[in-house]
Amino acid sequence: MEIYQLRTFLAVARCQHLTRASEQLHVSQPAVSKHIKALEEELGLTLFERTPSGVFLTKSGKEIFHLAEVTLSSAMALTNKAAQLRGEVAGTVKLGTIVDPESLRLGEFLARMLQWHPMIDVKLKHGISGEIAQQVTAGDLDAGYYLGRVEMPGMGALELRKVVYVVIAPASWAQKLHGATLQDLAGLPWVGPNLQSSQHRILHDLFADAGVAPPTAAIEVDQESSMISLVKSGVGLCLMREEVSRSDVANGDLVMWEGVIPLCPLSFIYRENRKSDAPIATMLHVLESMVEENPAPPSAVGTAEFDVSSDR
Repeated sequence: MEIYQLRTFLAVARCQHLTRASEQLHVSQPAVSKHIKALEEELGLTLFERTPSGVFLTKSGKEIFHLAEVTLSSAMALTNKAAQLRGEVAGTVKLGTIVDPESLRLGEFLARMLQWHPMIDVKLKHGISGEIAQQVTAGDLDAGYYLGRVEMPGMGALELRKVVYVVIAPASWAQKLHGATLQDLAGLPWVGPNLQSSQHRILHDLFADAGVAPPTAAIEVDQESSMISLVKSGVGLCLMREEVSRSDVANGDLVMWEGVIPLCPLSFIYRENRKSDAPIATMLHVLESMVEENPAPPSAVGTAEFDVSSDR
């Protein structure tokens, strides 16, 4: 039995809703469901009754609720005491996040921080890559996640994985995309990303490297879900993470351009002169352990990669 399973169990029991519990825990709803299923299988009990209006504790769930509270409290007290005996660093760190928690493995990261460094309080601020980089540079954030090549002076980076981007279009545009060149794509309408987003930089570099003038966006949007919705509606093309658009392409709601787009690094960034600061060092230690234990699998889409070091 894992501590994070008990934490998820208690959160769902209190919220009586999987989505609200996932938001509270900063993990995806599928991850919450997976934690509950694993706990139920280990205990051999059905802990929740699923209904259209929410999830509610069964009789068995109510019976173990208090024990779960006591167990979690005792485990955290033990961890905190051990940290005190080690003289571990304490304090608050401000961390910038982007995209969705599941893509960042944010829930796993926060769970490990809580388990290994319980005296560090992590405060999250969501944004887009360009904004996060500016705030880390200015000192408004201690560190953050960033999509794209890390080229800011004085910025350190730990590469976590490569992200695949694809060009997607309305399903009715299949003939337009078949065999299309970048020159052809530049002449079509686009749903453009925010100027400070990773999509904007990748899109600009893609066309610039091919000697083609980047397309002008018919409309600018700063949320991936809104971009996909507009593409489905026939507004235009857009650049999107493959992992986000995969199901819509498979279902035939969208079509994907066949061309290859350079892979985009997802990195954890921080000021290089703060690399030895205890909060930064502890976060790097946790993230490095996650990368070592569960390295990203080779991508099935795209082959070219940006040339980026793991720490610059």
